[in-house]
Amino acid sequence: MDVAPRKLDLSQSKAFYGRAQNSIPGGVNSPARAFDSVGGTPLFIEKAEGAYMTDADDNRYVDYVGSWGPMIFGHAHPEVVEAVQDQADASTSFGAPTEIEIEVAELVCDLVPSVEKVRMVNSGTEATMSAARLARGYTGRDKIIKFEGNYHGHGDFFLIAAGSGPMTLSKPDSPGVTEGNAKDTLLAPFNDLEHVERLMEANAGEVACIIVEPIAGNMGCIPPEPGFLERLRELCDRHDTVLIFDEVMTGFRVAPGGAQDRYGVTPDLTCLGKIIGGGLPVGAYGGRQEIMDYVAPTGPVYQAGTLSGNPLAMRAGHAVLSKIAREKGALYDALEDFGAALEEGMRHNLDALGLDYTVNRVGAMASLFFTDERVVDQETAKTTDTDAYAAYFHAMLEEGIYLPPSQFEAIFFGAAHGEEELGATLDAQRAALRRIQ
Repeated sequence: MDVAPRKLDLSQSKAFYGRAQNSIPGGVNSPARAFDSVGGTPLFIEKAEGAYMTDADDNRYVDYVGSWGPMIFGHAHPEVVEAVQDQADASTSFGAPTEIEIEVAELVCDLVPSVEKVRMVNSGTEATMSAARLARGYTGRDKIIKFEGNYHGHGDFFLIAAGSGPMTLSKPDSPGVTEGNAKDTLLAPFNDLEHVERLMEANAGEVACIIVEPIAGNMGCIPPEPGFLERLRELCDRHDTVLIFDEVMTGFRVAPGGAQDRYGVTPDLTCLGKIIGGGLPVGAYGGRQEIMDYVAPTGPVYQAGTLSGNPLAMRAGHAVLSKIAREKGALYDALEDFGAALEEGMRHNLDALGLDYTVNRVGAMASLFFTDERVVDQETAKTTDTDAYAAYFHAMLEEGIYLPPSQFEAIFFGAAHGEEELGATLDAQRAALRRIQ
């Protein structure tokens, strides 16, 4: 017999949301936090620990967002909390170099195959913008190739929608982005090598870089098709083009050295974020020494930031990265085991009800699509039933499971998720699916 879902009291979140709309556009400081695609009121979070979050109305949830990726050891991990508290006692910012910046940079260089030198910044957007500018400065070329459904932050030349054919000029995807800026961004479908090859040939000698999420995470979790990343590497080598992996999501999540470590494909530049700050605002871009030495003050490509390498973020990041370095074998085996068990259990629940679905998972990130299509790019991702996902999201919320408030965001889990959370999640899913069927 099914147990009735708990009736969520969201009165405080609703009050906060109403208040926020008077002073914050849309009531949120990032559209990803809005519930526009699923309906309802965004949850305002009060606290989190381990695998759990508690909202302003004291509702407790198993968290599968993890601050959009960085909480690989769970919320408020004691080693991270202690590191931040110790640094705060010594001041939160200096605007001058610190030893901890060197230690974090050394850890990144040791863990990530492509990184020989790394520059710290303050966000993933700053990292991707800087990497693309560096690629342009290094090659002396203007054009970049990106992929549909890959999100690289809100830099002007990334907010682009393509024309109808592979050779047409792109158009801005947001007001405020000029057509002059957009014209140098070329767009290809994710996992479509032939399209990329045509773009490269049609723009021979003009493409500075190809930038890609090696595992897409912003149209749901979509892994690369076999040979896709390898062929991008070959194309870039042939055309003297810089290959950039945006590993803001996948860095240290799907393997100790990110997706490039997992798939054995080494880019020229890598963009990082989230985890290397232990959940504090941070980003980084790094890669081959020859290219990174084009960055000021060594080289002519200018990029600067007053809070880059902020000591609070560096202390938190050092705690996380050094823990990854110590535990990487056992850590990633445990994440893979949990992910496999979660995927198997989800598939069992969905098959039992005869529902159409696709589950994509790579390491500690995954997505459930309500479609029988194999999801390999943006077009196939769009075949999912978003109304079904919205109903599923709210049913899971009522069962105590917090999922991304969008069909097109990946779920994340970490070392704090164990047998108890696995059982609770699968039980909740069974109940939720029965209610929305």
